[in-house]
Amino acid sequence: MSGAAGAAAVAAAGSDSGADSGTVGVTRLAVVTGASRGIGRAIALRFARDGFDLVGVGSSIEGLTDVAAEVAALGRRFDPLAADLADPDAALDLAAQITERHGTPDVLVQAAGINRRAPAAEHPTDDWDAVLGVNLRSPFILARELGRGMVERGSGKVVFVASLLSFQGGLTVPGYAASKGGIAQLTKALANEWAAHGVNVNAVAPGYVATDMNEALQADPVRFRQISERIPAARWATPDDIAGAAAFLASADAAYVHGVVLPVDGGWLGR
Repeated sequence: MSGAAGAAAVAAAGSDSGADSGTVGVTRLAVVTGASRGIGRAIALRFARDGFDLVGVGSSIEGLTDVAAEVAALGRRFDPLAADLADPDAALDLAAQITERHGTPDVLVQAAGINRRAPAAEHPTDDWDAVLGVNLRSPFILARELGRGMVERGSGKVVFVASLLSFQGGLTVPGYAASKGGIAQLTKALANEWAAHGVNVNAVAPGYVATDMNEALQADPVRFRQISERIPAARWATPDDIAGAAAFLASADAAYVHGVVLPVDGGWLGR
């Protein structure tokens, strides 16, 4: 069976019954971008364990096959959608697909992201544009398009994935730092407008997480040691550490939390 066929089969294999999701007999729907790997995958699986059905977005359907199978094993439905979020039209098309197939979701988590490393004086404009497109432009468009329905309904949760570089400048990643700084401000801007309409907009800001995005740092013995020694918790985060914070921000326990950029960094910013 091909990857696409396998993912489609898994998407149809979940349970129809409502989970214990806070309302008896009602199953909630979460949309998670970047769901094929790393933080996004961990968030998708955490939400499935919490009783959500999922729309998982990745760069390819094949890349979503494994997480789709894991979600189905938890008894939840998983609808895989592919989108190249560097494409200026992709977020609009994605929002239209989601709305047509599922209506307005209960939760939108935007974990998709890319990074390009080069010294600022030599940083290619194409890299800058790609990073800002995936990390800031597309998240805004998707939040605008799906958030509109949440506002009209009077309920919903939007959770962005920010970064330590929403607060700090970093090294050799000017586009990434700019995009994550923008996500922090976008979180506050949308919260200011949507909080009174029952829509919570917040962000989780991961510290150093052991994922493939940070492979270069983990492979550099000097930088890895320098970073590790500064983290008060004395370890790098796992994707599950970030998923727990995202689950809190999407829960009823965070009903009065609006416009927060929540660091999950092992104490890094407090040092």
